[in-house]
Amino acid sequence: METVIVILAILAGVIGITGSILPGLPGTPISWVGLLLLYIWGPEEMQMKTLVIWGIVTIVVSVVDYVVPMYFTKMTGGSRYAERGAMAGLIIGIIFTPVGMILGSFLGAFLSELYWGKKSGGEALKAAVGSFLGFITGTGLKTIVSCIIMWKIIIFSF
Repeated sequence: METVIVILAILAGVIGITGSILPGLPGTPISWVGLLLLYIWGPEEMQMKTLVIWGIVTIVVSVVDYVVPMYFTKMTGGSRYAERGAMAGLIIGIIFTPVGMILGSFLGAFLSELYWGKKSGGEALKAAVGSFLGFITGTGLKTIVSCIIMWKIIIFSF
């Protein structure tokens, strides 16, 4: 039984790291579920404090991931069109991963600001840079936290 739980926890960690990068999967929460599995049924004794701290970090990072792109976009003069365009470009760019995701996010924000936001080229570029930086920051935070949780999963698995 312990072996099955360890495999499921490691699988949750791997899916969590993947989900931190790909849209549509709640990466960090899935990683945390791996820790939860090990807390309940794992071979090693894990303190409740560890589970709670990483649960709080997971919640904070998940909220920040939604706030940071909006903040960066608004800080650089962008609108909701840039945010939506960045997400659409990211989803389309998944086909050409990972470069397509990065370029798609940037181009989506830029083209959306030009077309729907009625911005000039310079304003749209500035908004696209802000949206892109927000996306990279949020994704980076989620990926870092998911990797640390994965490290914890490995430590508590063996």
